[in-house]
Amino acid sequence: MSFTMNDLALLLIALIIGWILGLMMSGRGKYKRLWRDEQIAHRTVLQERDGAFRDRDARIEAANARIAELERHNGPIGPGTAAAVGGAVHGRDDLSRIKGLSQAQEVALNEAGYHRYGQIAALSAEQEATLEARLGLKPGTIAHEDWRGQARALERGDKPGLLGRLTGSA
Repeated sequence: MSFTMNDLALLLIALIIGWILGLMMSGRGKYKRLWRDEQIAHRTVLQERDGAFRDRDARIEAANARIAELERHNGPIGPGTAAAVGGAVHGRDDLSRIKGLSQAQEVALNEAGYHRYGQIAALSAEQEATLEARLGLKPGTIAHEDWRGQARALERGDKPGLLGRLTGSA
């Protein structure tokens, strides 16, 4: 029996396919076990992730419930309430209400130990010079902007500024 080139090519292709299938089926289930182990590891990771999401959602729900409870018991928050509460809790006045004093300078004053309007009102000339150097201000700025007078007015509960000077309340 003689084989043509086409017959030999088909026979060779059949042998190669058989060889590849034989290699895939052999290994005594090794690849099947590896695949099953990978699926189990994947399911475990997904369960852990879902558990973490459930824990996070439960914490968020509890926090929202606590916020809703606090909102029911307390009145609405208006402008200036946060600063007043912060000052009352920490024993500090809102020093940034003094004209010419920024929030960053207020923080620097707090770090230097000045927390109340009365402390600013009672500054000596020497303390003024020290604060001006610490805050990076030109010498005489505190006296020029009348921080002490503004602090005294704020301590009394008056509103410093032009309107207060015009009405005579500051």
